Amino acid sequence: MSGPTTTVAGVTVDTRHWIGGARRASAGTFTDMSPIDGTALGEIARGTPVEAEAAVAAAKEAFPGWAATPRTERARVLRAVADGVEKRIEELAVVETADNGALLRSHRRAVMPRVAHNFRFFADRLLSLEHEDFATRGHTNHVSWDPAGPCVLITPWNAPLMLATWKVAPALAAGNTVILKPAEWSPLTASLLADIAAGAGLPAGVLNVVQGYGSEIGPTLTGHPDVRRISFTGSVRTGRSVAASAATHLTPVSLELGGKSPLLVFADADPDLAAELAVEQYDNAGQVCLAATRLLVEETVVEEFTRRFTAKAARLRQGDPRDDTTDIGPTIHPRQLAAVDGFVERALAAGARTVVGGHRRGERYYAPTLLTDVAQDSEIVQEEIFGPVLTLQTFTDEDEAVRLADDTRFGLAATLVTGDPERARRVTARLVAGTVWVNCFYVRDLRAPFGGARHSGVGREGGNWSFDFYCDLKNTVTGPKGWRDHG
Repeated sequence: MSGPTTTVAGVTVDTRHWIGGARRASAGTFTDMSPIDGTALGEIARGTPVEAEAAVAAAKEAFPGWAATPRTERARVLRAVADGVEKRIEELAVVETADNGALLRSHRRAVMPRVAHNFRFFADRLLSLEHEDFATRGHTNHVSWDPAGPCVLITPWNAPLMLATWKVAPALAAGNTVILKPAEWSPLTASLLADIAAGAGLPAGVLNVVQGYGSEIGPTLTGHPDVRRISFTGSVRTGRSVAASAATHLTPVSLELGGKSPLLVFADADPDLAAELAVEQYDNAGQVCLAATRLLVEETVVEEFTRRFTAKAARLRQGDPRDDTTDIGPTIHPRQLAAVDGFVERALAAGARTVVGGHRRGERYYAPTLLTDVAQDSEIVQEEIFGPVLTLQTFTDEDEAVRLADDTRFGLAATLVTGDPERARRVTARLVAGTVWVNCFYVRDLRAPFGGARHSGVGREGGNWSFDFYCDLKNTVTGPKGWRDHG
């Protein structure tokens, strides 16, 4: 590999952009730091509007050819990308762990295999994508999914490659071209994906990767007249900016903006399962948009729940994510660590009580934390923290449980633990959430719709919903008359 590169855990990564099938440098760079120990992983090309414009131009030029490529060939290329990912799972895993601090064992066993699955799933879905023709007064209606055009995909740092390919795979399958903008705190595996896609035979310009700061290149990408779709995962504040920019050209957007999800534990729940699911919310150091960070427990069982929860939480090991015995790794960035600490300090000053944790562990880690004696309208209950911080509140009946659960501006997910299937049906029907888990957590299927209500986002992706977003749906109505006899 020629040109500016860096070596991370023995893996060579090109630090330049990938535009139009070639590497491209920028005049400036930014330093990518590892959350594990603060070491510099490399100097990354810092995109400007010039590179952003070039990426859109490359995607626009490549679009007609890729859109006209038969479905079977597009599916073949996507499967070849999946093959390339599977051959490099270990490399992708070690690089992403170094870059974002998530557990290496999770990257090896689950995350990177899921990356490959994203491509295989949407390749298969593409080949089965159809709507049965239907008749209207002797006329035939035929629904088709037409490629929309260049797509800007802006992805977060907490699960960089998996969440990127969750967008990239359906966009490419639909016949679109892509400009991928990875988070500046975790850009490395997006660069490796560009190499894998090129090696799989993806034509030049179909996938472009532009690195840099959203504030510097985001407006060029999201406000560009040649961009036909925008998918963004990140904060509510940035989501508003993306939507406002896209509105200039009425560009359709899909926004996943995080959450403040509840976990409801009823007195008839399996107590061990309830505690286990609650402790699971510390996964990835709490840096999971779907995490149920608000524990709502029926008053009659709160003491037993708290006892079981604290016992399980005490067994968690926090440390180097490359160690297979580690359960919780570092916070992604010192700025994020300070933000998490600030939330807790303000909550304690307002009268909250610490049950577990409540403090930093050195310069890179935040202890798994549980706070109680919190008011429903307090910042700690209402705002997304994106760290290993949970709150505990009680309720006396179903009505109060649902009222507390739905009383935030978010609506991404909810988790419900109960031994009564009728209660599960009643409560689920009343919860405002895009996904509800009953007696389980984080079971995801690509066939299911994913997205949130209220400030948790706009739109749904997954299964055919992804194609509905990344395509222009067309209905062709054919009359029964007017045909010439060609026999």
